[in-house]
Amino acid sequence: MAFSVKGKSAIVTGAGSGINLAFARLLLDNGCNVLIADLALRPEAQVIVDKHTPQTTSSRAVFQKTDITDWVQLERMFEVAEKEFGEIDIVCPGAGVYEPHWSNFWRPPGSAASCDSPAGGRDNKKPKHIIHISSIAGQNPAFAAPIYAATKHAINGFVRSMAYLDELFGIRVTAVAPGVIKTPLWTDHPEKLKMVAEGADAWVTPEEVAEVMLALVQQEKVSEIIGDKKGQGRQFAVQGGTILEVAKTVRAVSPYNDPGPGNRPGNTASDTKFVVNESIELLKQKGWGASKL
Repeated sequence: MAFSVKGKSAIVTGAGSGINLAFARLLLDNGCNVLIADLALRPEAQVIVDKHTPQTTSSRAVFQKTDITDWVQLERMFEVAEKEFGEIDIVCPGAGVYEPHWSNFWRPPGSAASCDSPAGGRDNKKPKHIIHISSIAGQNPAFAAPIYAATKHAINGFVRSMAYLDELFGIRVTAVAPGVIKTPLWTDHPEKLKMVAEGADAWVTPEEVAEVMLALVQQEKVSEIIGDKKGQGRQFAVQGGTILEVAKTVRAVSPYNDPGPGNRPGNTASDTKFVVNESIELLKQKGWGASKL
């Protein structure tokens, strides 16, 4: 069920920068309280938090330092949000990292044992919305970043698997699948910028993605034209399991026989061969893959 964000409250992880910050800003501008959960705030995020204090605006922003790999900190994040705002209506688990240069897939760092623990006490009958950030990498292979691509494929499968929650319990789980977005995930990594050919490839802005995210929450249909509220252009129905690809236009991603992102403006990185070749050279290094036993 669609609902207005005005007067609601949200948790947005990874909102210290990029798409998640743009979404948090848009929620705040539309009258929604936001808890920003991240490791730190970039200067532009700090400005937003400072602006939305109880003394200055009706919508409030609260920063909670959170490492999303730590279950205790995640629980604390919810506790703080509920203490500050009461009921939480929207959750955007948008925090993520791109594999470091070359790729930790080829040099597995190991991982800690699962710390998952059941949490309860948050169920009620009001409509809720959980919006995930996937990627066109969830439809494409990515030799140089296989873990990133795998996680985005996983998000798509997870979102679609949660579709029945909408009909059964009023909890709508959706996702956006952005193309090439001008965020620090790209601009802070020169090795990634090699893939983008200026003039040939078009950047999508975080604000454009955020507009589609807000539309997913507030509307029963979303236009292929970003920011359109008058029903112009092709319309995509929103329900549990909906995934909308966000390039310079919007496209619904089908679970079956989907044609893929293609070469739509905002979806292309023309020079991926640079990072692919760098990864291949890494694999050719003497001793790579040799047993250390």
